[in-house]
Order: sequence, then structure tokens, then C-alpha cells
Amino acid sequence: MNPLEMAIYLFSAIFFLSTISLISATNQFCEAGIGYGESGCGISSSKILIKGGTVVNAHHQEVADVFIEDGIIVAVKPYIKVDDDVVVLDATGKFVMPGGIDPHTHLAFEFMGTETVDDFFHGQAAALAGGTTMHIDFVIPVNGSLSAGFEAYEKKAKDSCMDYGFHMAITKWDEIVAKEMEIMVKEKGINSFKFFMAYKGALMINDDLLLEGLKKCKSLGALAMVHAENGDAVFEGQKRMIELGITGPEGHDLSRPAVLEAEATGRAIRLASFVNTPLYVVHVMSSDAMEEIAKARKSGQRVIGEPIVSGLVLNNSALWDPDFTTAAKYVMSPPIRAAGHDKALQAALAMGVLQLVGTDHCGFNSAQKALGIDDFRKIPNGLNGIEERMHLVWNTMVESGQILPTDYVRITSAEGARIFNIYPKKGAVLAGSDADIIILNPNSTFKITAKSHHSRSDNNVYEGMTGKGKIEVTIAGGRIVWENGELKAVPGSGKYIKLPPFNYLFVGIDKADTNYLSSLKAPVKRFKSSQ
Repeated sequence: MNPLEMAIYLFSAIFFLSTISLISATNQFCEAGIGYGESGCGISSSKILIKGGTVVNAHHQEVADVFIEDGIIVAVKPYIKVDDDVVVLDATGKFVMPGGIDPHTHLAFEFMGTETVDDFFHGQAAALAGGTTMHIDFVIPVNGSLSAGFEAYEKKAKDSCMDYGFHMAITKWDEIVAKEMEIMVKEKGINSFKFFMAYKGALMINDDLLLEGLKKCKSLGALAMVHAENGDAVFEGQKRMIELGITGPEGHDLSRPAVLEAEATGRAIRLASFVNTPLYVVHVMSSDAMEEIAKARKSGQRVIGEPIVSGLVLNNSALWDPDFTTAAKYVMSPPIRAAGHDKALQAALAMGVLQLVGTDHCGFNSAQKALGIDDFRKIPNGLNGIEERMHLVWNTMVESGQILPTDYVRITSAEGARIFNIYPKKGAVLAGSDADIIILNPNSTFKITAKSHHSRSDNNVYEGMTGKGKIEVTIAGGRIVWENGELKAVPGSGKYIKLPPFNYLFVGIDKADTNYLSSLKAPVKRFKSSQ
């Protein structure tokens, strides 16, 4: 072999070994449940047929086939015939439903001196494994600037592997913020703004700011959202616990009782009524707060109540666990309440008093939680749920007989799509809808563990929970991303979904304002006295 032939041989050998190494690395990513690249992981066929399943929407269910092409549902009807180039999934005996929409998450969130462990890619990958195909995250302003906050979150979300939208928090008030709210709604696709009534000295706003915010939201057709706790009273409660020598996680619960959540919920509801604008109460954790919402809705006020999974299936007993690491993982705000509140929230959800289920996914690992080992006020508030929500809601609400599969679709997907004004593009298995779909086997079982979950956190507040109703397939954007226990998430494949203003809750608001003005019988014309 001459020198030239030897060089060619060596080059070919090196190239071959490099190729084998790359393929091996790609396969390891797939086996690990994380896919990188269009060709390396997952089934990327542009055509999929789901055969013989029970297709469930919020209003109706039927046995039908679902044909998907190029990321869109093309047809939903019985006995669809297709060519050989179509991937066929047999869903006989299973439910075919819209992928979940989680309306409340915090990914890559800088909070309480640290940052949540799940960035957008890893948090979304976990969501896909659990049947959620879209989420709406909260943008936090940078030094009060909405525009700077939006730009920061655009960068955080660049590796997204599923579709997402944004809410925007409001943490201060001036004319610049008011102008930026207009830009967010009219140009950036944000149709909701959140006001924190808690976290004094950090995110908390006062009633003056809340009133200004409610008025601005109304004029823009944007939905006002509140974290409802009386922040001043919570601050006092925290001082009281420290003075009593209660520094552990139980002090978190004791410092912010349900009465403070109810007070703030009622106050926000009354201020929204005064302005005559719809209100969305996030993470309703107590029956006390739920009753405030029930009373307002009964009177005809447009109030949305969002319970979260932890409030539906857990109670606060773990906060008294003698092991700090175990107790601290349950710290969130408002706190998980005592046994009994969970059942009351389930009943309210079943009856329609509460409308949809979120997670408030805000994961911290054990080392981060240990920042508050000597002072519960320093424990980062938050826990997991983005992967577990769909399974736990099915087991807790449907398997128990409290709601029907159509209700399940409503509270996990369709109502979120309606409230944030993207229905039926999202939240439905209908011709023309995005191909975000799950296949759920009602006879299969699931078990939740930190070892098997896809979050980057080393803990899971639902550790060891089991139930019936397992999501066997997740399709996001027409791509099979979860099947046979394998996750095929592709960075950059997720899209930012703009959320238009003036959802259905705003219908008739103008007429109500007109009727109010006509009812005032004022100003009264008075004659000046001649004396």
C-alpha cells in the first residue's frame, strides 16, 4: 500500500469510527429520554393516523379515526383510509384527547436568591412525557421593565421543545409600564397580567397599583390575574413564628393561614367588580378562597378559579415531617392546606365553581431548599407538577367518578384554550386544530417517582403515588414525542403562541358599563338658591 492509499484508508477509518460514535451518542440521548435533532429521535412522519380510539372533546365524544398531516388535524371520522406512507397508531379501547395545556408554570425562574432547576427545554420535555403539549409561563419584569423581561424570557425559551405562551407580571406602576402593557398586548401576544398580593418587599403590589392595573387590563381586553394572599398579614405572621422559635417548614404553613388567602381573594374580587373587569385567581388552595369565588360567580361576576394539582391531591401533614429535606420540598405559596381542603376543591372543580387545573410548576432541588434550613422564610417556594398533572387529575377526578372524560378535557385543556383565546386551534381534536394529542389507556396504571420523572429536580412531592389511566402516546405539533416510555423531545421545535386579547369573558362588558352609567341618575341638576 503506497502512502496515498494509506492516507485514504486512515481517513476512511477515522470517518467511519466518528460516524459510529455520533450515532451511538444520538441513540444514548434517545434512550435517556432526551432527543436532539430532527433525524436522531422520534417519528417525524408528516402523516399519522390514529385508528379506532374514543375521541374526546369538551363537548362530545365518539369512536373515530384521526388523520394528521404536517402538524394539523385534517380529519376526524370513522374508517379513514390512508396510503402506505402513513404512520398508524392503534387506539382501540383507549381515549384520544387534546394534549394538556398547563396555564401556570415557572421555568427558568429567578426567585428567592436562586433559579428553578427546570429550564424551558427540560421542563417542557417533562411536560410532554406527562401528556401536556402547551404551557403558559410567567414573564417577570427586569427592574420593572416589561420589555426587558419579555426579551429575557425570549432567550430563555429559545430551546423550547413544545408550544408555549406568556403571561406578564406587573411589579410597579408608572406611565412607562402602562405604555408597555399596550405593547405587550398589541405586538407581543400577551393577553394576561399577573398581580402579586404577597411577597412583601419583592413582587407584592398594593391596592392602588392593583386598581390601576385592573383598569388598564380592561381597556386592553387583557385578563387580570392575582396571587391572592394578604402580604402584609403574612409578613406579620412570619415575624410571629420566628419570635415563637418556629423556624422549620411548618412555620411557613402557620404564618399564612387560609383566612389570609380568602381575604385577598375577596378583596381582589370586589376591586375587579368595582372596575367591572374579569378576574382570574391563580392557585386556589383553600376552601375559604374557593367560597369567595363561588359567591362572586353566583352573583354573576366573571371570576375564574384555578386550583393546582398539589392542592387537589395533597395535604399539609408533610410539612411537619421531622426530616427537613422531606418537609421543605412541600413549601409553596399559598401553602398546601390541611386535609379536607383537597376534597372541597375537587368538589368545586366537579361542579364548575373552579374552571381549570394548573400546576404552578416551580421546581427546586434539595440543596436549594436547604437555603432555609434555619429560617423557613428563606426556603425557595415551589414544587413540581408539570409532568404529573394529567395523570393525577384523571385518577383523582375521572377514575373516582367525580367527572366524565369530556369534563377532563375541559379542565385540563379546552377551558385554558378558551380563556387564553386560542380555541379551537388548541384544546380540541377537530379538523383544523393543531395536532397536539394524547392517547390515554384507562386500564393501564402509573407510578410516580423522582427516579423516573423527567424534571431535573432530585425530589417529587407526589413520590410513590399510583393510579389508573396512563398516557401512552403524546403527539405535539404532529410529531410523536412520547411512546412506549421513550421521550423524543427536540430543542427548538416548540413555537411561541401569541394569545389574542378580548376573550369570551369580555363579551357584554361594554353593555354592562352602559347600563351602570344609565342607572346612576346623576349628576343631579340643582338650582342655585336666590338668597
